[in-house]
Amino acid sequence: MNPTDTRSLQRGDLDTREENLRLLLERAEGGDASAAEALRTLVRDYPDYHRSLYSRALNRAAVFGEDSLEAPLLAALADTRYNCQAWAAMGCAELGFRAAVPGLVALLDHSQEMAREQAVIALGVLGGESEVPVLVPVLRDQIGYLRERAAESLGMIGGDAALAALWEEFENRKYYRIGYIASALSTFAPEILPRLIEAADSRDADQRYWAAVALGSTGDDRAVPTLERLMAQDRGTTVFDGVVGVAAKKALRTLRRIQAAIAARES
Repeated sequence: MNPTDTRSLQRGDLDTREENLRLLLERAEGGDASAAEALRTLVRDYPDYHRSLYSRALNRAAVFGEDSLEAPLLAALADTRYNCQAWAAMGCAELGFRAAVPGLVALLDHSQEMAREQAVIALGVLGGESEVPVLVPVLRDQIGYLRERAAESLGMIGGDAALAALWEEFENRKYYRIGYIASALSTFAPEILPRLIEAADSRDADQRYWAAVALGSTGDDRAVPTLERLMAQDRGTTVFDGVVGVAAKKALRTLRRIQAAIAARES
């Protein structure tokens, strides 16, 4: 059977169908139009195909995706029976379908952690300031990687409300280790620099520690004097036994790596 025929994804044992899918993806990536169309048919007619094939295909949605897939992806996003909502969210984010936002917000209450995670990620890509209020509570979720994804998404969305939420968590931490908050705050450079530099003088060693981490992640030379001072002078320790001066030393290395990467891209 021709591997570019959609019947190759419907007949035979699952291992054979998964191998045929791999071949389709490989050919589509190489420019084979018939293979790409077969993959789009899989997404359009998803109830006719095994969930394993659907999810594997949407992991590579950029290879074959186009605007005609918006409606079927939105349908799958709400399809609790087919139960591939996480991958539908992934596909909507990859292909830029902003009409998915209401469905993604609904997924934040999903019983499956993966569906929630992909909804949070997709909202960072597709959402705007209107979605900030629904992401903020996830910053205090009991599941660590969901907190991390929420911080990343708020950093991607940007704006005053997102910054305020991240700064609130920076100043009034529920969890001890908030490197993800520091990383998200760094995306607001350069305007965040004065606040981070001020936080580096806090009486709270934990706040100085995370301020150093955030300053390093900005890649901004204006952070260097503060980091050098902390590295040389600050022996304060955090509640998890982290040393502020050590964090500043690592942050300086991070800052230089970021600068080197930017210089390499520009050259």
